[in-house]
Amino acid sequence: MTTSPARLRKAVLPVAGLGTRVLPGTKTTPKELLNVVDRPILSYIVEEAREAGIEHIVFVTGRAKQAIEDYFDHQIELEAQLLAKGKIELLEAMNAELATAGEMSFTRQMQPKGLGHAVWCARDIIGHEPFAVILPDVIVDSQPGALKQLADLYAEVGGNVIGVEAVPEAAAHKYGIIDPSAQDGRRFAMKGMVEKPKQGTAPSNMSISGRYILQPEIFDLLETQERGAGGEIQLTDAMDRLMKTQTFTAYEYEGVTHDCGDKIGLLRANVALALKRPDLGEAARAAITALL
Repeated sequence: MTTSPARLRKAVLPVAGLGTRVLPGTKTTPKELLNVVDRPILSYIVEEAREAGIEHIVFVTGRAKQAIEDYFDHQIELEAQLLAKGKIELLEAMNAELATAGEMSFTRQMQPKGLGHAVWCARDIIGHEPFAVILPDVIVDSQPGALKQLADLYAEVGGNVIGVEAVPEAAAHKYGIIDPSAQDGRRFAMKGMVEKPKQGTAPSNMSISGRYILQPEIFDLLETQERGAGGEIQLTDAMDRLMKTQTFTAYEYEGVTHDCGDKIGLLRANVALALKRPDLGEAARAAITALL
């Protein structure tokens, strides 16, 4: 009898980064709270996590990130004013984003040692169960959401599941790249991965794109993981070690990825998602056309 995979309930959102690629906008505002149309980037990420069935979100924060915790809490004065002015639809939209009791936890990454170290900082809150990792500056425009697509596959195959997307071969050295052993449609069995391979040496053009479902044994490996590319503790390196004892399946999810940690990527996300809005699309198109 086949045992079903342990249920996926928790997700880690590493939000301690300084957002240097979008300075000076992130000097006083966390990168994750920069707006895409009329919502912060993080609003889209949390929505995606909830759609995938995530019940507990662990934010790994840093200094000057208190605003992230505040965003998901009540703002009594603002809510009272909206109610008094009869702006009920706006009030309901705001309240829909609030954290439910016990849904969110916050822990600090005291030093910027890389993504692997940030994930390791969440170990005690995650405990011994599978969990998702979602990079909070990457919006995936898809239906269903990218993490829901991975979660559905995880429920079928178990193990570790990694979201990937194709990139130009000439640009593969800029990304974490999987080394596939077999392909079945959008699924790839994996035999390895490498973080930012030297140009011309990438084992494929399938890049790891900021959505992961991992087993808790990764924490023991991250605790002893040596620094890798960029002098940081790389999650990719620990996953490569875990692959020696556990299965990894990569999935090329359906959707359009927007790197909102990059100035042009953030601009593209604003334009693309504004154009898709039923209430704003026509006006947005007219405004953009008038500039051309």
